[in-house]
Amino acid sequence: MSKENKGVCFAKGFTAGAAHAGIKEGSTKDDLAIIYSSTPCNAAAVYTTNVVKAAPLKVTKEHLSNGRAQAIIINSGNANAAAMNGELHAIETAQKAAEVLGLKPEDVLVASTGVIGQELNVDAILKTLPKIELSNENSEAANLAIMTTDTKTKTCGMSFELNGKECHIGGICKGSGMIHPNMGTMLAFITTDAAISSEMLQKALKTNVRTTFNRISVDGDTSTNDMVIVLANGQAENEEIISEGKEYKQFFFALHQVMECLAIQIAADGEGASRLITCTVSGANTEDQAETLARSVVSSSLTKAAMFGRDANWGRVICAMGYSGADFDPDHVDIAFGSAKGEIVLCKDGRETKADDDVAYEILGEDAIDILITLHEGNESATCWGCDLTYDYVTINKDYRT
Repeated sequence: MSKENKGVCFAKGFTAGAAHAGIKEGSTKDDLAIIYSSTPCNAAAVYTTNVVKAAPLKVTKEHLSNGRAQAIIINSGNANAAAMNGELHAIETAQKAAEVLGLKPEDVLVASTGVIGQELNVDAILKTLPKIELSNENSEAANLAIMTTDTKTKTCGMSFELNGKECHIGGICKGSGMIHPNMGTMLAFITTDAAISSEMLQKALKTNVRTTFNRISVDGDTSTNDMVIVLANGQAENEEIISEGKEYKQFFFALHQVMECLAIQIAADGEGASRLITCTVSGANTEDQAETLARSVVSSSLTKAAMFGRDANWGRVICAMGYSGADFDPDHVDIAFGSAKGEIVLCKDGRETKADDDVAYEILGEDAIDILITLHEGNESATCWGCDLTYDYVTINKDYRT
């Protein structure tokens, strides 16, 4: 098994393309993308838990009712959420894309990201769709087109074997702000040439979301538009996976690797972020207990601010653990901070260790920081990811709409 950065065009039979439609006034970047398979795909998706769901999400869910799809249309610049004529515009987008690609409208999935509450400039999309050129070299172009406040593209891919056949999984995603567990604004699109049934694909995706995209947090906000879509066209010609077994486990692991890689890139590129924070809780009684505690720590505004200031304030960590809702004994907690510069234990059995502040300051100066928590209660563990909270987060969001 090997890791590649060839995105949604890594798997056989998939192409992508992008173009500038001018969806958000004043923007000059490409803002419309297509991901396309040369043959029909089994498909699966997981959606935001936000009660307010964007129109394209609703249309995609309807189109995926049969577990099949062949193309995805994504626009940035406008979320088409809580907007006038939202579902009509999402349907029109799918219909026009189907006309251009020679597909049925129900085989086209639709996704949007951007400003909430403004009517989508659908005419710009309909005029631009026929101009998009598809190529197996265009994953990066599609990735750039779906970005909003992201500062970098996010992509990953894995090659692996099933029944002696080489298979590939590749993905792209966007997400920087409005990121919180339970599909927190993020969109992810994953393609594979492995043959797997829609039912098994949905099972693998849903299970993996819990330990990847649902373990990241930037700012505590869960978006109206979040979704992860996986398309599997079967062009690797392995024997189709229709039940759990050795081949399913191999596929599941490869999918997990890609999804975790993408999730970490989202956390690292949080709006205004200067540091990736990885929090691992070990020695827990259950994985759920460990996850709840780690998630609370990476979601804590005070902890995030301390990481930005290189302040080894472990008190903010144990405080965030205390209000997480998870039961634990604070008198048996160890807390350490680590990075490429080393590791320092700041708390032992719930009390300070008189650690050297200057050493801690050096450790916290790196781009990636580890918060390591040990409970001494059991053998389970969980890891969640977040980022620091900087001045730039407020600057970016104070004028996002305009």
